[in-house]
Amino acid sequence: MKKINIYIMCALAGVSLAVTGCKDDFLDKKPTGNYTAETFYSSDAAVRKGTEPLYNRAWFDFNRRAIIGMGSYRANDAWNPYVSAEFAKFQVTALTEDMGLAWSALYNVVTMSNATLYNLEKYCTDDVSEATKNAAMGECYLMRGWAYFYLLRGWGANILFENNQDMVDNPIRPLNPESDVLKFIVRDFRKAADLLPETGVDHHPSKYAAKAALAKALLAQSGWDNTTKGDHSRDEATLREVVTLCDEVINCGQYSLMAEYEDLFKAQNNDNPETILAMRWADPNTGEWGAMNALYSDLAFPEVTDVNVWGGALHASIDMIDLYNEDPADSIRRDATFFTPNEYYKYIKAADGGYTYAHNWMQCKKGVLGTKADVAPCNVAMMASPLNTYIQRLADVYLMKAEAILGNAQSTSDGQALAAINAVRLRAKVDPYTEVTFDKILRERRIEFCMEYFNWWDMVTYYRWKPQTMLDFFNNKQHRGWEMREGCVLKNVDGTISYRAVFPGTNNWYLFNEQGYCLWNDCLRAGENDNTVVQPLTQDEYEGLRDKLLTDKGADYQPIKLSDTNIFMPYPESDVIQNEYLKKEPEAYDFGE
Repeated sequence: MKKINIYIMCALAGVSLAVTGCKDDFLDKKPTGNYTAETFYSSDAAVRKGTEPLYNRAWFDFNRRAIIGMGSYRANDAWNPYVSAEFAKFQVTALTEDMGLAWSALYNVVTMSNATLYNLEKYCTDDVSEATKNAAMGECYLMRGWAYFYLLRGWGANILFENNQDMVDNPIRPLNPESDVLKFIVRDFRKAADLLPETGVDHHPSKYAAKAALAKALLAQSGWDNTTKGDHSRDEATLREVVTLCDEVINCGQYSLMAEYEDLFKAQNNDNPETILAMRWADPNTGEWGAMNALYSDLAFPEVTDVNVWGGALHASIDMIDLYNEDPADSIRRDATFFTPNEYYKYIKAADGGYTYAHNWMQCKKGVLGTKADVAPCNVAMMASPLNTYIQRLADVYLMKAEAILGNAQSTSDGQALAAINAVRLRAKVDPYTEVTFDKILRERRIEFCMEYFNWWDMVTYYRWKPQTMLDFFNNKQHRGWEMREGCVLKNVDGTISYRAVFPGTNNWYLFNEQGYCLWNDCLRAGENDNTVVQPLTQDEYEGLRDKLLTDKGADYQPIKLSDTNIFMPYPESDVIQNEYLKKEPEAYDFGE
């Protein structure tokens, strides 16, 4: 395993690197003095501190950049032609740097969890309470389970291990099959639920964070099958357990939906009541590279902040704009996710009276916090955001419950399913549904979690349940790789968005038809600089004309096609060179049962 012997040391080394965040009761103080594993675990406070690198440093190279490409670009949430475009184009190779860094980081979480579990068992003194020790072990199982859950949905078969020294002694070992990886994840989450306390301490998770994770893993397991090419049914008994777990989380009294959707993405609201589990980052002013959220400079653009950033090319996909256009009333989630023409953001550049987005474009908003003054009392700096990275929030649990109740049916009007999905919709101030379908579940997830790096992972789960349905969705219902720039978006009086985009793989920005008119999604306009509407178009007319133009003029157009060969990413070449088993069929994992 790549650098695995180095990562084993991280659990102890990271103890001295846990640094302050926006809150002063988590990552608040560096331990003083020189510690070894033998001397560190001598109090409840030290044990709690010993798990905190599992919330930042362990995840750093996954979160630094790859998480956007893997979790959002691949889902077609957004497009960036300059950063991580290989993820959106499904052109990731064994040499893709960010992919390799993500792979190593996720195994870093595994090895750090394993090392901390070992240290807790071996070195805790009598001054450490059994409850605190159990809670810390539960956190390790929870984080290890999440790391493997990402690895499973990113690469498929993976290498399972629970003892770092065994891995150091025998680093060349076979892959384990997807079903065993998922079984391992479920087992870890069950252990975490048994060990974690009823309520967490100092923002450390309670057992309900593990139950929410377990519900998500079981929902995946209920239909996960990599041995068939056809859609198939989910296991009904497993779905019933998912509903029970979701109800326990929803009714435990520890979580609630934030009243305002956009408040979820303000640094001052880190650790809000909707947060179930998150990566929690160091204060940017500490300069602790490796423990900070490095995404800010990729997301933000200079106009909206006073720190050094280089984002701006990242913009809404036409796929997402089409979804927003289906229900223009769903503007709260849209405007909190992407800057929208003429929208006013009172909390961006607040000292100047707020910020009105005066561009005909839709650049990324979610994760863009504004100026240093806007984030106070938190801090922001180049490649250092104070914003937590959500791993799971309560809205996910509501949507899981609705999905599990729907189960294998085509639709349901079950009252509990409707109450669950509509809790999320009503928070967004849009009309409630009167029935639940798979398409509506998918749509809600795409809008609710757009640019939170969630959506692709759920799509992979759906692919292992409904491979035919999802391949049709990816290749025939999503429009991938269409790029926009300034001037390519107009907001209409009725709240819908007009857009034009370049043919993927060409330089034809203006999409003129044979008569020289500029093609927008809802009309033909007179020309590039003349927005006079020549002919309104229905969606069917637009798609027909677009497809004809692609046929006639898109000789260089190379559509992005998804298949069983590129849904999952390749293993990093350096690991394949070192471990011949990564080129062979997986072997069953010994669970010791």
